[in-house]
Amino acid sequence: MSEENTGAVISVQGLKKNFGEREILKGIDFEISKSDVVCIIGPSGSGKSTLIRCVNFLEQPTAGKILYHGREVKDVFKKLPLYRTKVGMVFQQFNLFNNMTVLENCTVGQVKVLGVKEDEARKKALQYLEHVGMAGYMNAKPHQLSGGQKQRVAIARALALEPEVLLLDEPTSALDPEMVGEVLTVMKKLAEGGLTMAIVTHEMAFARDVSNKVIFIDQGVIAEADKPENIFSQPKNKRTQDFLSRFNLGR
Repeated sequence: MSEENTGAVISVQGLKKNFGEREILKGIDFEISKSDVVCIIGPSGSGKSTLIRCVNFLEQPTAGKILYHGREVKDVFKKLPLYRTKVGMVFQQFNLFNNMTVLENCTVGQVKVLGVKEDEARKKALQYLEHVGMAGYMNAKPHQLSGGQKQRVAIARALALEPEVLLLDEPTSALDPEMVGEVLTVMKKLAEGGLTMAIVTHEMAFARDVSNKVIFIDQGVIAEADKPENIFSQPKNKRTQDFLSRFNLGR
């Protein structure tokens, strides 16, 4: 089958990543198709965040290919910031601009990267802030917000660029437990709206209930990938079984 005919928005083929002598990713293959919600799970240090950062080229792959609609990213996009408007990223530590208001955080990328006019950017930013329940905080600075509020603003900022795929790297891991729910609720709403997402997460109940594909990574390889009902009820791989046995997933 030719690369052009896979039907995937993102295809990762033979991806490897080394940091010096350390091989973190050892040949990863997977696809993200339109409206997929792919949850990437696995033990700490298994390569999950490195994988999602490579897909966004925040880390340069050592080997392998990343394709966007069947063509290598570098052949489609001359500049990576333009690619990142199509394949957006939400970070563990929010990465908001602390000197800007909530609204400015959500307009700056539209204006600087996409060339959107200020008034149109503002309108779109407010629409997405409303979507995540943060429009009332548009004039606040990040230091005035809770962790959960910052992460919702970060999601709105990514959405304001209207990406085709949204990558989320452990979006709840820096949050206090009581704030995790508000961010998961936003992500569930996005999934129900048909947004294509790939999420590195330790929230197993979310992965089970919201995703349509689960990828279990262990020691830099995909040990198992399947529908969530199969991964969580009858994992085939011994490492997946051991990993999931630590979570109480009572409904």
